[in-house]
Amino acid sequence: MLIAALVLGVLVGGRLPDLAPLTRKLLRAGVVVLGLRLSLPQLLELGPGILVAAVVTVGVTFFGTLWMGGRLRLPRGLVLLVASGFSICGASAIAAVSTGRDEEHVAASVALVTVFGTATMVVLPLLGASPEWIGLSVHEVAQVAAAAPASGLATAMAVKLSRVALLAPVVAGVGRRRGPVVPLFLVGFLAMVAVRSTGVLPGGLLAVTEVLTTVLFAVAMFGLGTAVRPRHLLATGPRALLLGLLATVLVCSVSYLSLRVV
Repeated sequence: MLIAALVLGVLVGGRLPDLAPLTRKLLRAGVVVLGLRLSLPQLLELGPGILVAAVVTVGVTFFGTLWMGGRLRLPRGLVLLVASGFSICGASAIAAVSTGRDEEHVAASVALVTVFGTATMVVLPLLGASPEWIGLSVHEVAQVAAAAPASGLATAMAVKLSRVALLAPVVAGVGRRRGPVVPLFLVGFLAMVAVRSTGVLPGGLLAVTEVLTTVLFAVAMFGLGTAVRPRHLLATGPRALLLGLLATVLVCSVSYLSLRVV
């Protein structure tokens, strides 16, 4: 369902206005509601190794992408946005790091992170990737929801949000503060985990929230699909496309090796 929503968004994207603001709101709402599917004991079962793997993955991917972008002689602003989006959480990280003066770079980097994130969303499940590997590798939160198996969705999302939490030090490090550096939807997710952990919610309500989560993510995937505009992607040029490919290979490789080590 989620992949079909993405494909439909790509097909009709050129006929619709910019849906990015609505997409971000629905995606964040979906993440918050998803917290009701994960209890605190389940979250603690992930262990400190996952946090170490997330830090290593984000750090190596971020600085590695900056280095590769420099070697490819791409504009510094574009490379910074690509590094942020590919290492942390896609378009949300790009928006947090961007300024009002680099609209063209934002459009290009969002197109890159959407296309290559979609590729990982399709390829990793074919490789039999674990929920942990999917959470550490796939770029967008909604793409993680589409790639992870139903039985491992909560785990994959918890791992992904460990990467999202690292948005704060990255934004602080690059000196571009725009709003809270700790995403409010991450706080909401943890609050819902705490509510689920109390055991007071009836089973019927939890079933409804599962359906609601699927609907919210499906609409968000449609919105992400509409962001894939061929003219923006073509405008990035072959070197930017190569950077997107290399950064994707880097994040998938580092995350896999990190999981093997920890």
